[in-house]
Amino acid sequence: MALFFSIIFFGYVLASSNYVIFFYNQNKQFRTVARSILLATGVLHLVYLISRYIMAGHTPLTSNHEAVSFFALAMTWGYLSFRWRYQVKNFGTFVSPLISLLMLVALLSSNQINELPPALQSNWLPVHASIALIANSFLALAFCGGIMYLLQEKEIKKKRFGMFYSRLPSLEALDSLNHHCLAIGFPLMTLGIITGSVWAKQAWGSYWQWDPKETWSLITWFIYAALLHQRLTVGWRGKRAAIMAIIGFSAALFTLWGVSYFLGGIHSYVG
Repeated sequence: MALFFSIIFFGYVLASSNYVIFFYNQNKQFRTVARSILLATGVLHLVYLISRYIMAGHTPLTSNHEAVSFFALAMTWGYLSFRWRYQVKNFGTFVSPLISLLMLVALLSSNQINELPPALQSNWLPVHASIALIANSFLALAFCGGIMYLLQEKEIKKKRFGMFYSRLPSLEALDSLNHHCLAIGFPLMTLGIITGSVWAKQAWGSYWQWDPKETWSLITWFIYAALLHQRLTVGWRGKRAAIMAIIGFSAALFTLWGVSYFLGGIHSYVG
């Protein structure tokens, strides 16, 4: 299984490399190859997780290796779903390196299959964990769109139309991408918190215990809630929304990793 996962990792790296090469030389053959490799690797990755589920006998979302691997897979298919529906120029160039980075983290993490602790032996595990990670994948896409927006906006503002200006979508298209990603990611994040609360009531007798991960999940939720509120009421668009998407995703990553490693708590089993 370790060799299989390494092959999947190198598939993502190869797809990312082709996207980056296409970004620089604009040879469409590299983009076609990148898309084909990404799609094939996404299928292999799905097979890997199914195989791990069969071997473990439970949903493979209980270790850092499994959680980050699923995160990368969800981001891959989230991107592909957007690619089929929307034409966002060179989006893959920014998304695929982040997927590869996530896969590197998963590759360097222990892939040992451990017995589930009593608190995780629940049908809520696949529901809560998968929803939360899929939410993160769409927030990650919004993060990539935010980076692209700031790069494009910087060139337009300085009136120095270099490489990014000709290769990135319009500011309007990028702002629309940001909104679509948040419109999917935020409700899923909300549902993830709700299902986690129900699970906590079942496992520990309380819906909310102000555990560090619960607290940071709420902080992250408020960041995105504020962003969406400002978009709907004040009309926040463009640079502000892009910056908030980047800040929000940073908080989401800290909730996923930072809390487990630095703050501990009853959710620190993901390590």
